[in-house]
Amino acid sequence: MNRILNLFNQAYVMDLFKKEILPLYPGFKEIKKIEIKPAKKNVWETTYHVVIEFATSFLTSDGEIVELPIYCTAHSSEPRKSSFAALSFLWQAGFGQGDLVIPHPLFFSEYFNGYFYRGVQGQTLYYYLGRKNYAVIEDVVAKAAAWFAKLHNAPTAGAENFNPENSRIETVFPGLSYVLEKINRAYPNLHEPCKKIYEMINQKEKAYFINNNQRYLIHGDAHAKNIIKMSEDKIAVIDFTDMCLADFARDLGSFLQQLDFMGTEKIQDSAYVEKIKKNFLDNYKLNSKIKIDGYAEERIANYYNWTAMRTATFFLLKDQAEPERSRRPLAEICRKLKIKLDF
Repeated sequence: MNRILNLFNQAYVMDLFKKEILPLYPGFKEIKKIEIKPAKKNVWETTYHVVIEFATSFLTSDGEIVELPIYCTAHSSEPRKSSFAALSFLWQAGFGQGDLVIPHPLFFSEYFNGYFYRGVQGQTLYYYLGRKNYAVIEDVVAKAAAWFAKLHNAPTAGAENFNPENSRIETVFPGLSYVLEKINRAYPNLHEPCKKIYEMINQKEKAYFINNNQRYLIHGDAHAKNIIKMSEDKIAVIDFTDMCLADFARDLGSFLQQLDFMGTEKIQDSAYVEKIKKNFLDNYKLNSKIKIDGYAEERIANYYNWTAMRTATFFLLKDQAEPERSRRPLAEICRKLKIKLDF
């Protein structure tokens, strides 16, 4: 039996939580109930990739019931210990306090190659983009900028490189050579322009790293689905699988491109999307100690193009391919880099 199926067994989970989680909450007397809610359940014969919510009801010493959303993210082969270490480092650095927060890391399981954490409750920025709730969008975008400024200004002393392969474009999973090989097989007419685009983007990043030793903590997967509005004043950022030491400009370029892509698809108002992109960058500058000079702007633009390429190749190569959704980001990059595209 696939070991991950234990996490869908009520009795097993109850025993696990009584052993590992209840001691972390001395104000709670016992666990009364756990409701298992799979958010992602990819389970094969021996491998798996799951994200599970456990709606856990605790009994306090005063006899009150308190429900907390406990989550587990686990993968049979991809690293999860480094994500837990990253989340734990940020928690100890004060990211559990104030209005710009993260989920609370609880414990790592070697057996499941996954970690458990107390989740955050609220709706994503993507949700508000889809509902064209402009006031909330603008507020959350501004707070997201402040959150990334807080991260990039955090001291890196004592911070390991939680995901070294993710620190550079060339080695970000699954790797450039793998992506280009798949494009060549599925869309041979796109192989040369995509190869040229990746070479240009990669060389620009290499030039920066050769001439600059400064590294920053970056989130590594900055987009609207990872930003949660928890309350009027509070937001949280989630998913630290890709956190590493790299160039801060990558988070900015990635977030701006994803805001453009997701915002345009949901709102279909390019002028408004440009407005919120400017809002994000202006608020980042307002909250960050890092100076955004002309060279930083060039790097932000380079990572913007890289994220657009990742977006395009995702839709080209996923199981149920959607090549039409890749056209706009591909065309945008080719126009900027003056590369001929026949697609």
